Amino acid sequence: MAKMLITYHSRGGNTKKMAELIQAGAQALNGLEVDLKPVTCVTANELNGYDAVVIGSPTYYGLPASEVKKLLDDSVALHGQLEGKVGGAFASSANIGGGNETTILAILQALLIHGMVVPGVPAGDHYGPVAIGSPDRRASAQCREYGKRLAALTARLHG
Repeated sequence: MAKMLITYHSRGGNTKKMAELIQAGAQALNGLEVDLKPVTCVTANELNGYDAVVIGSPTYYGLPASEVKKLLDDSVALHGQLEGKVGGAFASSANIGGGNETTILAILQALLIHGMVVPGVPAGDHYGPVAIGSPDRRASAQCREYGKRLAALTARLHG
């Protein structure tokens, strides 16, 4: 059975809500185990145990939170070992133009350097879901759809 990890940092709860919505979308696909963990409860070595890794962060000055960056920095020890796994990212911020896309792209850059498979989204949030504050109806739908999209790709590649 393919396994997906959704990990996140959330100080105010908005990014956690997004992670739970992505999990709900991913769990709509039978035959995929989906774990949801705060990033502070995940070690870099654990990433090897998953076929897909999805990382979420609030946006701080257009970049991921230091807790997320620490996991990515620690994952350097795994260079080459995550190749072919599915990767994804999502972000929340306090306002429009708050740096959501740059935060997501910073995470995706690390996943791409690992050789992970990172799908784009042709309609909606192209790089991964974004929310301004608490996820509204639009952001919630984007999160669920993203979870489904990543789960389907994971099943296709690793199921």
